[in-house]
Amino acid sequence: MAYKETYNISGENLLKKVKELFNETNVTKITIADKHEKEIISFPVSIGIIGLFLAPVFAAVGAIAAIVAECKIIVERKDDLPKDQEENEEKNNSPLV
Repeated sequence: MAYKETYNISGENLLKKVKELFNETNVTKITIADKHEKEIISFPVSIGIIGLFLAPVFAAVGAIAAIVAECKIIVERKDDLPKDQEENEEKNNSPLV
């Protein structure tokens, strides 16, 4: 099951955050949108991405970071549930005593 997370971030920290997300194993897709959630760029993230693909992506993200002051990163992950939702479901599914 996939779920999405949204990060509000300044343009100067955009490239750093995208590089961090590329290192996380459960990220499947990254979308960069403006502060009104209009999509600017979207790209898949898969295990084993080679450097030839990463260089143009990072260059594009760097260019976007230079243009926008504030943006949102929408991250699609391939976990069952976010940790906080998982804990809530465990509480709701606990047997009655």
